[in-house]
Amino acid sequence: MKRLKTNDELIKELLTLDEQTELQNFVEKEVTKHRGGARKGAGRKPKAIDKVLSFQIRVSLEEKNFLKYAREHNLDYKRLMES
Repeated sequence: MKRLKTNDELIKELLTLDEQTELQNFVEKEVTKHRGGARKGAGRKPKAIDKVLSFQIRVSLEEKNFLKYAREHNLDYKRLMES
């Protein structure tokens, strides 16, 4: 039985290196155009390491003042809950 050649083998056999890279670039461009998934620039943007994240919580003014006081005075919540 005659051995069949793969597409990659035919491309290497019939095209020059420049033509091969041109074909590969064209195929990659077409695939990203028509398929979903990972694309350049897709997804979440990386956050800067030095940038501090801000948290938003919904609490009453009284609770907010207590949390501020607890943070300033380094209250140990576990000890408070045991009492």
